[in-house]
Amino acid sequence: MTELVYLDLYDNELTGTLPSEIGLMTKLSSLYLYDLYKNAFTGTLPSEIGLLTKLTDLDLSDNAFTGTLPSEIGLMTLTKLSYLNLSDNAFTGTLPSEIGL
Repeated sequence: MTELVYLDLYDNELTGTLPSEIGLMTKLSSLYLYDLYKNAFTGTLPSEIGLLTKLTDLDLSDNAFTGTLPSEIGLMTLTKLSYLNLSDNAFTGTLPSEIGL
């Protein structure tokens, strides 16, 4: 499965936290879209998400994520990212400067 380029888990009612092992998906060197929109994930986003350096699209909207956003989600590590949707969650704090806003 090392050739996977598109992972879409949209609207599956998946629950629990997003594991830090998400960073192990770096072997999927062509993965460009990661869509977890409209599930029931909770907890904080693991900083290891920043290891998915090929991502161009990341949609984590409409879940129940909490806490602050990790700086690794910013443009310094996800340099190819052109679409980021984190809406409809319960994040707190300020946006990391690495996001580039």
